[in-house]
Amino acid sequence: MEVKVLDFNGKDTGRKVQLSDSVFAIEPNNHAVYLDVKQYLANQRQGTHKAKERAEVAGSTRKIKKQKGTGTARAGSVKNPLFKGGGTVFGPRPRSYSFKLNKGLKRLARKSAFSIKAKESNIVVVEDFNFEAPNTKNFINVLKALGLENKKSLFVLGESNKNVYLSSRNLKASNVVTSSELSTYAILNANNLVLLEGSLELIEENLSK
Repeated sequence: MEVKVLDFNGKDTGRKVQLSDSVFAIEPNNHAVYLDVKQYLANQRQGTHKAKERAEVAGSTRKIKKQKGTGTARAGSVKNPLFKGGGTVFGPRPRSYSFKLNKGLKRLARKSAFSIKAKESNIVVVEDFNFEAPNTKNFINVLKALGLENKKSLFVLGESNKNVYLSSRNLKASNVVTSSELSTYAILNANNLVLLEGSLELIEENLSK
């Protein structure tokens, strides 16, 4: 699969790169994608929720009325879950929502996500660029040149670039990651992927294992 290479001004450099069919042109496995996205979202949950049960709420343990003869149900404590202010039955407890997925499945999910984006023609390859200093305006100019100013975009760098990252940090619709930080969720959550040339070899190397 050949894709033309643009510069950061959105102009064609006249060069093309070959994207690996084993990464960008496979038959997407929707179930693998579902599981990987589910794991990512589960890992974002803090799991610190807690409700007080009968033994934990404040209140007297004195029997509030006699057992028989009242014409109503027997009751032993104001902490009874049936009463206002009583404990919660089977309430949430602190827990971890994380679960394990095999590395092979996660690689398949990322390749499927890349293939989906490639099929939709939502992948742009841009030659490596840098800024002299962090500057949000410069990054916005890059987005405008690529026609992405009003779209959710994911920029994938080959290696960490502090100036580019800091330039994008204030923009809600744009995200900058390195190839090692890629996730299936991040790929699918963006409308367009902007792959810098330096990231292509690393992406294909990581996903071809």
